Amino acid sequence: QVQLQASGGGLVQAGDSLSVSCLASGRTDNIYQMGWFRQAPGKEREFVAGISWWGASTYYADSVKGRFTISGDSAKNTVLFQMNSLKPEDTGVYYCAAKRRFRNSDYRSYYDWWGQGTLVTVSS
Repeated sequence: QVQLQASGGGLVQAGDSLSVSCLASGRTDNIYQMGWFRQAPGKEREFVAGISWWGASTYYADSVKGRFTISGDSAKNTVLFQMNSLKPEDTGVYYCAAKRRFRNSDYRSYYDWWGQGTLVTVSS
């Protein structure tokens, strides 16, 4: 019902900034929350940030709090993720995710749709 397209990844140096975005299409009226996850090579996927579809609230993992900012524009079906002061440990494939209405409100879990991911590589 919902398709997600993540874009904006690339190769940067430590301390640089990068912005990735997620465009949602399809039945976007069914979306309740949006989130960003990342998976480093050889590691399990981890939650990074989440936002209510209408932008009323946000939630961040401790590892990125104060450096990354998630924002959204439901009218344009887009979520933006601004990443500042990037560190090598931020390297990974960043996945955009969406949660349908009436699901559990925990920002860390219970997402229903996933994008293909965009690779962010931070060199030291």
